Parts: sequence; structure tokens; C-alpha cells
Amino acid sequence: MTKADIVAKISEKLGLEKGDVQATVEAFMEEVKTSLETGDNVYLRGFGSFIIKTRAEKTGRNISKNTTIKIPAHNIPAFKPAKVFVESVKTNTEVAV
Repeated sequence: MTKADIVAKISEKLGLEKGDVQATVEAFMEEVKTSLETGDNVYLRGFGSFIIKTRAEKTGRNISKNTTIKIPAHNIPAFKPAKVFVESVKTNTEVAV
């Protein structure tokens, strides 16, 4: 499912203009992105959390030059689904398979 599909479904369900729904979805995504960039996690009860995970420093290899490189510690965005969400997907997937 793409962002356009999501916009179309919400627009159809709520009877709103696609442009308005598109602007709302874009604003939501921008707000989540801004919050994570400033170090704040985003919690959506019953859906999940957009969190920041810290990756530790590690040693990697550049196989083309056969050298080791040091990869510094860094943060990455991650999504952690809520338990109810996970259970819902589990039960619906088992039936569909």
C-alpha cells in the first residue's frame, strides 16, 4: 500500500477531499520526522511507537580494499508496533494463509 492508496482510502471513508487528506498525512509524517530529529519519541496508543535506537560503535570491513573501518555510534529511527497491533496482524495473517 502506498501513501496515495492511504490518502484515497481515508478520503473515501471520511468523505473528505483528497487534497485535504494528503495535506494532513504529509503534516503527520513531517511532525513525526521533526520529533525524532529533535530526540523525542512518538507514541500512538494502540498502534505503536516511533522511537530512536542507538547503534553502538563497531568495526566493519571494506572488502574492496581489504581494510577495516570504524563505524561510529549513531542513532536510527525505528517503529515498534503495539502488542494489540501485533496480535491483530498475527491472527488475521494465520487465517489468510
